[in-house]
Amino acid sequence: MKDSRRSRLFLGLLLAAALVLITVDHRSENMPVFGPMRTVVTSAFGAVERGVSTVTEPIGGFVGALAGAQGSREQITNLKSQNAKLEGELSSQRIDKRRSAELQAMLGLSGLGGYKIVPAQVVARRASPGFEDAVEIDAGTSDGVKPDMTVLNGQGLVGRVVKATASTATVVLLCDPASSAGARLEASGELGVVSGLGANGGSGRRVMFRLLDATAPLAAGARLVSFGSQQGVPYVAGVPIGTVEKVEATPGELTRTAYAKPFADLSSVDIVGVVVEGPKRDPRDALLPPAPKPAAKPKPKPAAPVMPGQQAPPQIARPGTGAPGNVPGNTGPANQGPENTAPEDVNTAPGDTGPRNIDRQNRVESPRDPLAPVQGRDDASTPPDDEAA
Repeated sequence: MKDSRRSRLFLGLLLAAALVLITVDHRSENMPVFGPMRTVVTSAFGAVERGVSTVTEPIGGFVGALAGAQGSREQITNLKSQNAKLEGELSSQRIDKRRSAELQAMLGLSGLGGYKIVPAQVVARRASPGFEDAVEIDAGTSDGVKPDMTVLNGQGLVGRVVKATASTATVVLLCDPASSAGARLEASGELGVVSGLGANGGSGRRVMFRLLDATAPLAAGARLVSFGSQQGVPYVAGVPIGTVEKVEATPGELTRTAYAKPFADLSSVDIVGVVVEGPKRDPRDALLPPAPKPAAKPKPKPAAPVMPGQQAPPQIARPGTGAPGNVPGNTGPANQGPENTAPEDVNTAPGDTGPRNIDRQNRVESPRDPLAPVQGRDDASTPPDDEAA
């Protein structure tokens, strides 16, 4: 529509009519003339509004989703990043907690034994020339670590240092086939040698022990500690080694062979300590963990007391004991058959009319020869006198 005088006049008339209708509708809200008209107009425009809303609402939602898709992607990415960061922190806390516990156990063991140690962490597992099972630690000569020093952790003996640089060192584990250490039995003090088995020992789960005296007692459950070397090189004395699990029968041999489980988990060593100075005196068995207690035997249940006026439970005779009671399979009352009844005690004084002293309850039946005649009869085959008459 062109902007002309006529169009302006038409627009002005429409606005004036709208204002008049609004004024009249507001002032004549309860008039019977405009009420029905307003209801009709409202219903018509309401239907049109609902139809338009039904058509435009999905379009508006789609446009809004397109507008917020980029923001949602960024939010999802940020949440994933935060989740990964929290998982990493949680994992680090668990590792730090476990390492802290291992370090405390190792410090406790070394303090009790009087060892001066340098804490270290295993950074790699690698093979060294001449050895199969060896690890690398993050401590070296700058920390006082030298070759042929004992390496232990919070549980027991781990191995010995074979090579050292300024910041690292190589430790051969006790389970290596080329590794041997002097050992001593707990309490008895019998000497032997512990050797590694490599892959044959389940990757450090078992080592071999040879007792030098073939006549000395050796059984499963015996525990071993390191015997020690001259000036503590390469092994110091008193470090727990393991527990004997199996003893081989080797008659005629000069030594006895057994297999022991090490106290230290050699397949997953992490925090270790290098003994740079041994104890002034041998701790012997002081560093061994407490011996496991044998399983307690179940206590027999006490018999229920018999109240006055209450009948005692029937006694069941065990085979071969001859004790009175209800024998399994016997449905009659106990000790009532003729064969289980002993002769009555008739040793009474003449003229004594009192009750006879008969002890039926505590009577014990003695074994009887089945071929012997029944007591109290002259002949088992002779009928009584009344029957003969």
